[in-house]
Amino acid sequence: MDNPLRIVIVTAPEAEAEGLARKLLEERLIACANLVKGVHSLYWWEGKIESGAETMLVLKTPASKVDELLQRVRALHSYTVPEFLALAIQESNPAYAAWVVSETESHP
Repeated sequence: MDNPLRIVIVTAPEAEAEGLARKLLEERLIACANLVKGVHSLYWWEGKIESGAETMLVLKTPASKVDELLQRVRALHSYTVPEFLALAIQESNPAYAAWVVSETESHP
């Protein structure tokens, strides 16, 4: 059986990362976000190499939420083309997977 979990990696400006994670948590699109501060990124943008300080968000969500999560990240993120990498999980603690699924369902 396919594991229901996905890890989604998003990078964001340091000043924006926590607010983005909190909004995604409030909307129940993710169950957990790890913010890895101090990421220094080098990348091509508009024909030249750019460099910047970012925070990497490691987001935990069910596979069923990935498409909606992508749409919200696009809408909320300040970048024209935000990084969004959804990784399938081969194995996980079944209780943790159940928790992620439960926390991303509608709650009263």
